[in-house]
Amino acid sequence: MFVTVTGGSRGIGAEVVRRFTARGDAVTFFYHRHEAEALALAKETGAKAVCCDVADSAAVAAAFSSIPRTDVLVCCAGISHMGLISEISEAEWRRLFAVNVDGVFHAVRAALPSMLHEQCGSIVTVSSMWGEVGASCEAAYSATKGAVIALTKALAKELGPSNIRVNCVSPGVILTDMCKNLDSAVLDELKDATPLGRNGTADDVADAIVKLADLPFVTGQILSVNGGFVM
Repeated sequence: MFVTVTGGSRGIGAEVVRRFTARGDAVTFFYHRHEAEALALAKETGAKAVCCDVADSAAVAAAFSSIPRTDVLVCCAGISHMGLISEISEAEWRRLFAVNVDGVFHAVRAALPSMLHEQCGSIVTVSSMWGEVGASCEAAYSATKGAVIALTKALAKELGPSNIRVNCVSPGVILTDMCKNLDSAVLDELKDATPLGRNGTADDVADAIVKLADLPFVTGQILSVNGGFVM
């Protein structure tokens, strides 16, 4: 299969790239700022790395023009923001939506022609448990991830008749760079609040994404990967 992963150079996206290449799929992944990590991952896995800001529709269209087709699309690209709603700037708000929501829209729109031609495909988006329930001091981030969930469900209904499945993975506290600004005491508190007694890893989420991408009679679902933190 031909697999395209946005935000594939680090964290969850990089583990997704590793999973698909390990089983023999032809993988292209997009990255934006982290060229060294992207090139290292491409060398490690044999995947194709393409520099692309998913917030830029023209850049996304150009990136997809270099791919023979996309059978599986995984939308991992995302950024976060912590702070009071009264303190976030309009530019920060717009950038969050440009990457986290517009980026999914741009990638889906670019991947669809080949899927529609084949009358088959699988799309997996990545939201967050805060998109399900909201988080104090992460209102903007929560709003973008809630939008991803709504978009996923709508696309599943729209694209189901074309045998294109659209599902979403909703991670909890995952030990990636998005948590780098949290001190160890906060991470310990989050771990203690998780029924499974630990915070998640990129491996946990990547495993769920690959399995969800493969399920032939599952669409429109939000798979929570959060150790029971949100039920």
